[in-house]
Amino acid sequence: MNRRAFVIGFGALLAVPLAAGAQKSGKVWRLGLLTNTPPTAAPDTMRIWKVFIDALRERGYVEGQNFAIEARYAEGRADRWPDLASELVRLKVDVILVDTTPAALAAKNASRSIAIVHCCAIDPVGAGLAASLARPGGNVTGLAQLYPELSAKGLLLLKEARPGLSRVAVLWNPANPANASAWRETENAARASGLTLHSVPIRVLKDFDHVPAGLAEARAEGVLLLGDSLVFVLRKQIAGLIIQKRLVAVTPYREVTELGALMSYGVDLADLFHRAAGYVDRVLKGANPANLPFEQPTKFELVINMKIAKELGLTIPPSLLLRADQVIE
Repeated sequence: MNRRAFVIGFGALLAVPLAAGAQKSGKVWRLGLLTNTPPTAAPDTMRIWKVFIDALRERGYVEGQNFAIEARYAEGRADRWPDLASELVRLKVDVILVDTTPAALAAKNASRSIAIVHCCAIDPVGAGLAASLARPGGNVTGLAQLYPELSAKGLLLLKEARPGLSRVAVLWNPANPANASAWRETENAARASGLTLHSVPIRVLKDFDHVPAGLAEARAEGVLLLGDSLVFVLRKQIAGLIIQKRLVAVTPYREVTELGALMSYGVDLADLFHRAAGYVDRVLKGANPANLPFEQPTKFELVINMKIAKELGLTIPPSLLLRADQVIE
């Protein structure tokens, strides 16, 4: 898919007058977008990307006037990242925006001079994207999600929702190097709470075909999703399978909980994309990404789907309901 798919989805949103304070020097900034699927792929992704575009517009960037987008989509194929990143480098974009670590690594390998903004990094230091969160030291900066800690917390929330839980299948992408620390933290939390984990890997889109067999082999009573762009792409299929198998599940994405998981605990993706626009703006104004700290989330959301709880015959403890930021009835 090409950049046109991105533009069509926003239509009139992008065809608005320049925001107050916008520069009119004639310079047209070029943003390279490197992600798995077009922002127009689904209403929930459309909502998230609209927040990003709105935040850019607030800062004076309007496509067709002083801003252009060059988008490349891997469509679930990890082998495409290097070639797609190289294409953006050859186009001499001013900054590259990514939303998954494999894309960030590919972009970093393709160029050490073009700034790369990661809107939702799992473990930027552990994955080799940054020397430290405070001083990345290279050309990659952005927002860190702290998923290793969130995954461990999610596992404990799952057991709290269903106290007799003993076997949990973990759907994750081990091909994403950032997930290594998330898996370790999850294993540690499982040992401490007496849970048995069963790894169900999803490295490419077609791996989902093997997930039902993986759940059966695990004799899973519950499911934990580790955050990953590829897993998010498969959110509808995963939610459908969870409903079909009548499994309690916790995910880092409220979007999956809205589709049929029991609950989610994680950061607000729309908020991360809004803040990522600020990073893009700072880089375009001359900030050095080597000196721009990776920001960490300050707000975490617990969303519980009570409709699913009732269908599963679960009684959610009042203490857990009181901590929920949103309850879906």
